Amino acid sequence: MKIHNPAASPPPNGPYSLGVEIPAGQRVLFIAGQIPVAKDGTTPQGIKAQTEQVWRNIINVLESAGMGVENLVKINTYLTKQENIAGYSEVRAKILGAARPVSTTVVVQSLVKSEWLVEVEAFAAK
Repeated sequence: MKIHNPAASPPPNGPYSLGVEIPAGQRVLFIAGQIPVAKDGTTPQGIKAQTEQVWRNIINVLESAGMGVENLVKINTYLTKQENIAGYSEVRAKILGAARPVSTTVVVQSLVKSEWLVEVEAFAAK
C-alpha cells in the first residue's frame, strides 16, 4: 500500500496517514463496527479495557482473513466521551505499532448500549 501525506497538506494530527492507496489486485476486507463485548458476552469496564476488547475483536476478524493490523487501510472510531480520547489513543497506538491507516474519530452522544464507550469499524487490504 502507498501512503499519501502530501507536503501541501497539514501533517496528520496523530499516528495515522492522510491517504492510503490500495494496489490493484488486492483483496479488500470490510469489518463491521466492533463493540467492547467479549465472546462470553461480558463488557469490560473503562475505556482502556473496552478499547483492548474492541481491538481483540478486530484482530480476530483480520486473522480469519489471513491479515493483520499492518493490512488496515482505514478505521472509523466512535467514542461516547471526549475525555476518553487519550485512553483510547494510548491503547490504539500500542496495538497498531507502526501501522498508519487512514483514521477518523468521532465523539457521539451514545452507542447502541449505554455501557459501551467505544466502537471501531475497519477496512483492510492484502
